[in-house]
Amino acid sequence: MTENVLTRVENGLGRITLNRPEALHALNLPMCSAILSALKAWAGDDQVHMVVIDHAEGTRGFCAGGDIRMLAESGQGDASEARAFFAEEYRMNAAIAAFPKPYLAIMDGVTMGGGVGLSVHGSHRIATEHTTFAMPETGIGLFPDVGGGWFLPRLHGELGTWLALTGARLKGADVAAAGVATRFLPSELLPNLSSKLKQADFSVGAAELLNVIIGGFTHATPKGSFEDHRGTIDKCFAFDTAEEIVAALEGDGGEWAAAQAQTIRSKSPETVKVALRQLREGGALEDFEDNMRMEYRIGWRKVQSADFIEGVRAVIIDKDNKPNWSPATLEEVSDEYVDRFFAPLGEDELAFS
Repeated sequence: MTENVLTRVENGLGRITLNRPEALHALNLPMCSAILSALKAWAGDDQVHMVVIDHAEGTRGFCAGGDIRMLAESGQGDASEARAFFAEEYRMNAAIAAFPKPYLAIMDGVTMGGGVGLSVHGSHRIATEHTTFAMPETGIGLFPDVGGGWFLPRLHGELGTWLALTGARLKGADVAAAGVATRFLPSELLPNLSSKLKQADFSVGAAELLNVIIGGFTHATPKGSFEDHRGTIDKCFAFDTAEEIVAALEGDGGEWAAAQAQTIRSKSPETVKVALRQLREGGALEDFEDNMRMEYRIGWRKVQSADFIEGVRAVIIDKDNKPNWSPATLEEVSDEYVDRFFAPLGEDELAFS
């Protein structure tokens, strides 16, 4: 167990509270292990009727991601620590996706990377005005993992492709409008929601009762601010090569589209192409665990890639925000180059039992 995440059962509720405020509750290996262990125990426990995950009261963020520094340092060595983290985190993601009871994530604050994996695969997900969602991995040479290959291509139209390639941020009600959260709730009402959850009897019809309780606090989600650009998103991001997507954006003639193209060109070309293939392949899969096996293959190799090490240096360590990507352009990244990230791992494939 770890003090960075608190797990307990209260009145039939399995409670998970992230408690690593100095890192905006970013995940480490012991945290993933503790959450996975709790979910496995609660899945078959008749005394646990649903799960609620949130962060420690009075702290910032929901979960800002994973331990990126550790991943980069491990990647510069034999990568064994990074791969162990990915394996446990991805098993945790799969346990959330397969959890047989309601799973409510209170995404009140920064929800990025690993925090997305903790929330988006659950049945019920609440965003507040404090929620900031993003999958910014193309900017550090990683990739939108934790099930990004599964949930991003299943958002409306090409929203997921836009979010993955550009690292665009969604805030507040936009997180629900995009389908990342299932409801939007002003944070001032969270204490009332918590009180209702503690008082309710979820022993029968837990999902239905939870819907009624949440519905009593929330209203219809307003139109997302990104809707003004939906036509451009769905048209330009529908292509299966990054070059075609950028060309469509640059040929659109609009200022917003041009800005998206410029953003994509500033990201790791290698990662942009890996992420696009990840989404296209993940969107065609029928089994979530197969998606996580694919992502583990990518992560196994990506953590040792020159672009990831350079991205962490530029964005997190030196903070000069001037990464020197190699290859330097999308056009230099061949299909064969991308193929190697998706190749089977043989006896090192991710196992879930």
